[in-house]
Amino acid sequence: MPSTKEYLDFILEQLSQTDGITWRAMMGEYILYRSGRIFGGIYDDRFLVKPVKAAAVLMPDAVLEKPYDGAKEMLLVDNVDDREFLSRLVEEMYDELPEPKRRKK
Repeated sequence: MPSTKEYLDFILEQLSQTDGITWRAMMGEYILYRSGRIFGGIYDDRFLVKPVKAAAVLMPDAVLEKPYDGAKEMLLVDNVDDREFLSRLVEEMYDELPEPKRRKK
């Protein structure tokens, strides 16, 4: 079941206090970036983030879920109504996220 644009819009509104948030549609789902680095996505109307240390510390009881078959597990963010928490989560994750890969020319 693909994610809805309405859920994406809700999450983007919740993240509106955080600079540099962009997204890209990919096969019915949405990949989320902060300043070019992937930090998570919307999969089946679930907000999932990479399981970096900062995210695990801020969400110690978070459930690991696969965004789709064959994918690596990610942390389910269930506190999507708290804008300040979401902003802090993404900001604290940033330094642990890999730099974007450079495309070969």
